[in-house]
Amino acid sequence: MTTRIAAVHGLLAPHRRSQKAITDAVGGACLPDGPGRAVLDHLHSSTQVRSRHMVLPLEDYAGLDGFGGANDVFIRAATDLGARTVRGALRTAGLRATDVDLLVFTSVTGIATPSIDARIAGRLGLRPDVKRVPVFGLGCVAGAAGIARLHDYLHGWPDHVAVLVSVELCSLTFQRADRSPANLIASGLFGDGAAAVVACGAHRPARGPAVVATRSHLYPDTGHAMGWEVGSSGFRVVLDPVVPELIRSNLAGDVRGFLDEHGLKTKDITAWVCHPGGPKILHTVTETLDLPAGALDLTWQHLAEAGNLSSSSVLHVLRDTLAHRPPPPGSYGLLLAMGPGFCCELVLLRW
Repeated sequence: MTTRIAAVHGLLAPHRRSQKAITDAVGGACLPDGPGRAVLDHLHSSTQVRSRHMVLPLEDYAGLDGFGGANDVFIRAATDLGARTVRGALRTAGLRATDVDLLVFTSVTGIATPSIDARIAGRLGLRPDVKRVPVFGLGCVAGAAGIARLHDYLHGWPDHVAVLVSVELCSLTFQRADRSPANLIASGLFGDGAAAVVACGAHRPARGPAVVATRSHLYPDTGHAMGWEVGSSGFRVVLDPVVPELIRSNLAGDVRGFLDEHGLKTKDITAWVCHPGGPKILHTVTETLDLPAGALDLTWQHLAEAGNLSSSSVLHVLRDTLAHRPPPPGSYGLLLAMGPGFCCELVLLRW
């Protein structure tokens, strides 16, 4: 009973700006009196992000009317980006909108009722009986977790086509009055984008890597490490410095135990599809798993060119792996991401 990833399509928000331009804008909003600007410059440069894409022109963010105004933009833009991304993934897979049996939507940067998946379904002409699952709260881990949940569904429905769509418009969560290190770091790290994955059950012919197995790990008493504090101004980011240590303490055992169950070692993995959480996270993953040089090159490249797109990022890295560095047939890859909870999600792939 094999799930196949038939297509991955990614899009970035339309307005691309250099990191310096964004740093200047953040400095003007959060540090108008000057003190602290050297700290901001250091925090932004340390992310190793060169440019990011934003859903609005940079000068328009000052005119957003609180949480309501930002969320209105989220609904319009997420519907548009999500629909375009799903359309592109279906085209790559050689499928029609009416072939889709399950649509999973994930985001952690806005809310909507009717949910974005319902709006996408109407725009694309999905069948009226399409199953929909909107997911909120998984954050950066949701790209990996979403693929795992498609796999779970397709085990029960091997004739079906399942689609995951992620839209993250992180720029809309920026808090102009917040000088906290977490907000300043986030303003230098996160970008806007979307991604869609088309997966086919075992009874539907499809090309692409197979999902062999998945594994979820939720670490007790770590809910303080990452997430949102929700207030009248919207989503205020929580980023605890303890995150790299949580990864250092847990990830190696989780990965090696998971691979052992399938008769594999880390040296057997030919493609590491890792979420670009940030430089400290990537260095910690590399050291903890003792990865070979260059194993995370595509992840580093994505981080530099687009920043961290929350749940969409690992799907962009998967797309780039399929397009530019496909492993040899029969070899294994591991897709992994971490997020609020604190948790990690592992997806074992075979080409």
